[in-house]
Amino acid sequence: IAIRLDENDNLISVKVCKDEDHVLLASKAGKAIRFPVDSLRVFKSRTSDGVRGMKIAANDVVISMTILKGISSSMEERDAYLSIPLEKRLEIANGGDFNIEEFTNLLTKEQILAMAKSEEFILTIAENGFGKRSSAYEYRITNRGGSGVVNINVSTKTGLVVGVMPVAMSDELMLITNNGKLIRCKLESVRITGRNTSGVILFKTEKDEKVVSASLIVDNSEDEITEEV
Repeated sequence: IAIRLDENDNLISVKVCKDEDHVLLASKAGKAIRFPVDSLRVFKSRTSDGVRGMKIAANDVVISMTILKGISSSMEERDAYLSIPLEKRLEIANGGDFNIEEFTNLLTKEQILAMAKSEEFILTIAENGFGKRSSAYEYRITNRGGSGVVNINVSTKTGLVVGVMPVAMSDELMLITNNGKLIRCKLESVRITGRNTSGVILFKTEKDEKVVSASLIVDNSEDEITEEV
């Protein structure tokens, strides 16, 4: 026994983490919450039921847990960094030079460089084939147990969320529907947008067809599939 479960409850994920990391929980109704790992106390008994990570609404369930890098910057500093055009942030992360006076006077050049190299992107997939990537800096750090923030703008057009995971620019995505159809695409074709958006169509589903599985294919010599939901 790894955890004690209540009736009609399910274990969705188990991941290794460090005290300085953060936890990102996401629900099928499009909400997410980010909080520090060290806000979860270490229980003496592995058979305990733990503490509340996220407060969810009726008929909603948590579908994903992601471990993110811990960040020390304030929300104001992250907002200042996110005001830098995405293309320039990616260029800086890859070692490109830049003139800080073009962007903001709230951050030093060293801060911008460090934040660019540490920036993570969260991929969200909805059951009607919609998807998007958003910067992990857009998910504010809060106390555990809250209701979270909007992760994707869920509607009848998008359907409910089926997968949320951190991704790299070089990864590829494989989606499978309940009708057995499959599509594989490069993540560079998935637009990076704000957290509170609907994303774009990645898979044109038919009537009564839903995306049921999303897998990452890491860009390496073995094309290893590392994440599946």
